[in-house]
Amino acid sequence: MKKIGLALSLLFILLSARAGPAAQITVVFIPKVTGNAFFEAANAGAQAYAAKVGFTVSYIGSPEADVKRQIDIIDEAIRRKADAICISALDAGALDAALKRAQRSGVKVTTWDSDARGDARSLMVSQGTPNQLGRMLVEMGAKSLISRGINPTVTKIKYAWHYSQASVTDQNSWQAAGERYIKNTYPKWENVAPDNYYSEQNPEKALEIGKKIFAEHPDIDLIICNDSTSLPGQAAAAQELGKSAKDVTITGFASPNSMRAFCKAGIVERWGLWDCQVQGALGCYLAFYIASGHSANVGDKIMVPDIGTVEVMPNTVLDPKAYTAANSGVILLPQRTEFTIENVDKFNF
Repeated sequence: MKKIGLALSLLFILLSARAGPAAQITVVFIPKVTGNAFFEAANAGAQAYAAKVGFTVSYIGSPEADVKRQIDIIDEAIRRKADAICISALDAGALDAALKRAQRSGVKVTTWDSDARGDARSLMVSQGTPNQLGRMLVEMGAKSLISRGINPTVTKIKYAWHYSQASVTDQNSWQAAGERYIKNTYPKWENVAPDNYYSEQNPEKALEIGKKIFAEHPDIDLIICNDSTSLPGQAAAAQELGKSAKDVTITGFASPNSMRAFCKAGIVERWGLWDCQVQGALGCYLAFYIASGHSANVGDKIMVPDIGTVEVMPNTVLDPKAYTAANSGVILLPQRTEFTIENVDKFNF
């Protein structure tokens, strides 16, 4: 907890040092975990954008994926009268009470990457719908299977999912959508671990779980890693065990920088992501926008400087059963990217 205490102290030094009308708005930017390439890149994007527009982003997190620490940061932001919070939620249910306390205290709440409950925040900046992302994960695997000379439509593919944890809203929605897509498109595939493998967004555990998957399923064909810690961990496990992309297909979501070496070493053929720098910038800007007194209702179009016009869509684009109040909605990023040896050096995040 010492690192959290130091980070919070630094945050509120920043809060007391602000000057100028726009700079008086501070957004507390909370990742799932610090030190991860995805979240650090999102912070870099948010910091650069905030400096250009004229507000403050205080990036506060923990090197461990810990819901209690996210709650502590939220409560300290409330006590110090921060203007807004933009959070990637580790557990929507566990964070619900803290985020609602923030709202009642006047702190504006947005989410990015991984959502909270719809009545506990105003806007969510999502990387895509569950159907878009679930299909993308599966199809990246199918393309890599084809590269190995395997026909995924006629072959019984043994596969498993490896990601952070069962309580993470975004990753679970992608996995569920991916399973539906597999059932409809590749009915001969077999999920050898229906309960999934989880590594809690911990790099050491991701490597450990990666090795466990190979030990328990030595003939596995495909491992889908739909979070940015499990994918490099799974690739590292394959590399340590002498496995390459010719032996097993590993795919998922992670930054190009975190996977470049595995790609060039022939461990992973393709994986994907979206521009997390834009996502971080947009999530923080929308928190700033609302904290500045603007409303943001479903159907509104908001002009975001240097990014463009975004539309507030209903929460049901992510979940048909979602909260449907007018002042709670979703912004979708416009595109996602597949990375391969051909294009990975064109990206730096």
